[in-house]
Amino acid sequence: MPVSPAMAEDLAHEVGALYRDAEGALLELLARALEEDIESPRWAELKLASIGNLRTAVEQVAEALQADTTGAVRRALVTAYNRGRQAAVAELGALDIGRELVARDTVPNAPAVDRLAASMAEDTRPVYQRITRAVVDTYRRIIARASGTQLLTGMTRRQASQRALDQFAGQGITGFVDSAGHRWEMASYAEMAVRSVTARAAVEGHIDALAEIRVGLVMVSDSPLECERCRPWEGEVLTLGPESGPHTIRVEKVIQPTGLRAQLRSPETVAVHVAGSLTEARATGLFHPNCRHSLGAYLPGVTTRPPHHPTPNTTYEDTQRQREIERHIRRWKRVQAAAMDDAARRRAGAFVRKWQAAQRAHIDAHDVLRRKPAREQIGSAR
Repeated sequence: MPVSPAMAEDLAHEVGALYRDAEGALLELLARALEEDIESPRWAELKLASIGNLRTAVEQVAEALQADTTGAVRRALVTAYNRGRQAAVAELGALDIGRELVARDTVPNAPAVDRLAASMAEDTRPVYQRITRAVVDTYRRIIARASGTQLLTGMTRRQASQRALDQFAGQGITGFVDSAGHRWEMASYAEMAVRSVTARAAVEGHIDALAEIRVGLVMVSDSPLECERCRPWEGEVLTLGPESGPHTIRVEKVIQPTGLRAQLRSPETVAVHVAGSLTEARATGLFHPNCRHSLGAYLPGVTTRPPHHPTPNTTYEDTQRQREIERHIRRWKRVQAAAMDDAARRRAGAFVRKWQAAQRAHIDAHDVLRRKPAREQIGSAR
């Protein structure tokens, strides 16, 4: 069967849950620290004096998160790589060229897994580095803002603190910005990175297995609701080799005539148009996070172009609207988690329900879309 990033998508859930729990814990930690002694006339003085305690508590959360994530990512990469390899076994096992592959043990390529784990560690290092600073800096700003606002507007210290805390929770911890200039919530960025790296592991397991039996061509599926980055590669044949750019090659058919007929003629060949290399396609966006395309072995003379999947009543933009609504739901859930009293908690809850209703209406209006509750949780991918 073909390999797809979606094949490894569930493996990011464990890591996503770790980040969701950590982000919720940090928001609650910040809210409790601000609420303590809030009626004292020396509140600002006491808060600034306790920064060291807050810093220690935040560092403990960040260190525990990093340790738990490292093990979870390693397990996810091994599982994803094996799934990719097993996809090649299922795809080719019934053919002569696949029998050798079926008989081999499924052993992960340790260097490949190590390389991907190192890539994941490098991608998420800035997140860990910024957790403590982001929380402590926000704590200082809220103290200063709450004190100043109370003097200027007559707003209570609790009200001013809650307003500033709501703004912070709405943005998410760290406000991490990636190399493309996209702003991410801490947990969203980390889960996206895990989903991306496990998808790469599944694809690498698949192409490593194909390389063992000298299958050098693959075909991209036709996926509904494709984006502009993937559309040029739909249904195209790609090489696993270094050759880039569109070109045509002649290759032997996988299934050749048998018996006397085969003895009297040369192996039959077919012309194959190759759109480029897999490396080239991925560099331009194929298999980006949330990509729904799959990749299968291309067997000359056997594989046919995938059928086109029409998507009436739904566009790619409709899927992006669903993502936008999910971000609103997560934002108000963070605000709810950071509430300092029941009134603030109820207000945030009302906005959560408002956006959940909008999500239900959007899903009901588009037959192809499916609601994904996991993506509406604090810290889910963007």
